[in-house]
Amino acid sequence: MKGFFQGSGTALITPFDENGVNYEVLGELIENQIAAGTDAIILLGTTGEPSTMTFEEEHILMEYAVKKINGRTKVIFGCGSNNTRDAVYTAQAAERFGADGLLAVTPYYNKCTQNGLVEYYKAICESVSIPVIAYNVPGRTGVEIQPATMAKIAEIPNIAGIKDAGGNMSKTMETFRLVREKCDVYSGEDALNFPILAVGGAGVISVLSNIVPAEVKKLCTLVKDGKLAEAMELNDRLLPLASACFVEVNPIPVKEAMNLLGFDAGTPRAPLTRMETANREKLITAMQNFGLEIKA
Repeated sequence: MKGFFQGSGTALITPFDENGVNYEVLGELIENQIAAGTDAIILLGTTGEPSTMTFEEEHILMEYAVKKINGRTKVIFGCGSNNTRDAVYTAQAAERFGADGLLAVTPYYNKCTQNGLVEYYKAICESVSIPVIAYNVPGRTGVEIQPATMAKIAEIPNIAGIKDAGGNMSKTMETFRLVREKCDVYSGEDALNFPILAVGGAGVISVLSNIVPAEVKKLCTLVKDGKLAEAMELNDRLLPLASACFVEVNPIPVKEAMNLLGFDAGTPRAPLTRMETANREKLITAMQNFGLEIKA
């Protein structure tokens, strides 16, 4: 299926405090995204740290987010797992709580075959009626959706697209060639947002847009409108900030950035740790060079 959403999607952080999810701050983050014109808010993706959350915590967050967003933008929940039964369970819960769609990362650690990937996505998709975006991020999972495999996955009726964070434009282009008429392709790597949009990407699912949601939205709009020179100029400004967001493993830097912007985002859950001092200084420099005000 095509056309589930277009434009800017934000892979939102989950703010934690000593009691669990900080819902006051989560609400502030959601409102910040909606005010900036973000087209979809993705919760419980990699950036949202679901691997450190219980099912109960996830379900409470789902219910809260759907009610808070209240139809003002698309709401998408991550549901992927290295256990297909858990992925199906989370997918069904997300649909029950009112999600518009799902983001399903490939199984990790188990390292299933390409045929296994097809069966995994079939199981998730057949368990729900809402759109599902496959998520390819081999640098984290150790499993890559090959273009020919994505072509098979794209035949599943409610597969809406692929979030491509593989970092290989040659494979991305081959994926486009094979699925362009079947489903959408979304950039899942901020450094490649512009080229993926320029060759027909439907949108982005961005970490960077936690920090600068309006600018990421503008990049998507400029490319869609064919204003490529202006888009390239904006992209050149965004790239150093995007790079700083990945100087340590995501979401360590972006969470620190949100703290620096004055949101009480807290710290990542163990085994992730606070940002190292030298890298924090690099992040601050990149934010200041972009023109952002450091408040904390």
